[in-house]
Amino acid sequence: MGIRKLKPTTPGQRHKVIGAFDKITASTPEKSLVVGKKSSGGRNNTGKMTMRYLGGGHKQKYRLIDFKRNKDGIPATVKSIEYDPNRTSRIALLYYADGAKSYIIAPNGLEVGHTVMSGSEAAPEVGNTLPMENIPIGTIIHNIELRPGQGAKLVRSAGAFAQLTSREGNYAIIKMPSGETRKVLAACKATIGSVGNSDHALEKSGKAGRSRWLGRRPHNRGVVMNPVDHPMGGGEGRASGGHPRSRTGLYAKGLKTRAPKKHSSKYIIERRKK
Repeated sequence: MGIRKLKPTTPGQRHKVIGAFDKITASTPEKSLVVGKKSSGGRNNTGKMTMRYLGGGHKQKYRLIDFKRNKDGIPATVKSIEYDPNRTSRIALLYYADGAKSYIIAPNGLEVGHTVMSGSEAAPEVGNTLPMENIPIGTIIHNIELRPGQGAKLVRSAGAFAQLTSREGNYAIIKMPSGETRKVLAACKATIGSVGNSDHALEKSGKAGRSRWLGRRPHNRGVVMNPVDHPMGGGEGRASGGHPRSRTGLYAKGLKTRAPKKHSSKYIIERRKK
């Protein structure tokens, strides 16, 4: 999966760097795994705008992704690699031996025709999902569950990966993409390999219009507003605006927002790097 830098034939093309679609093998999604997706445009049930800077954008269909991978012991063949507008990674369509179909997040190195499997008997190979108690120490993993059977919650974004560093009793010790080291129950499942489309981080939209296609409207800064509209507004000339804070007056930089008695703090061994 590479990237394409276009020739500057127009101002919008000059800085545009987009992902190549060479690995994508199907242009239309599997109909049985697609549902409609409603866009609110930032309005509530009375039509009042409650979220600013949202609206417009291209119509999207939601692809149902199998984050649980609970069809243990049944091999599945990768039928196609597809684009998903709802996430940064690519998705892979699986055909199971018993006739079922499902989408999974496509890891790096997964190709059409490969066979994947889930369950404690599965081999620790790319695309296979198994409990962390069965995964060798030092393995690169993604799609990690926080509770057994809950479905993958961690490490799902393009190019992301975590590493299983050790095990302590019932817990697996994981080094997260953020640099955080934490415990997760070893009975939780994880998928082998790193998430594909790692070049997503190198993409540049090139023009404001691409943000509009994604449903993002122009976002104006607090310092350019008047004092009645924002705590950082007002002042003669180009005033800096004082300490960065939100529209409601809460500090935006440097203030710890994590609850001091949060239940999950005891599972974090080393906090993420600042």
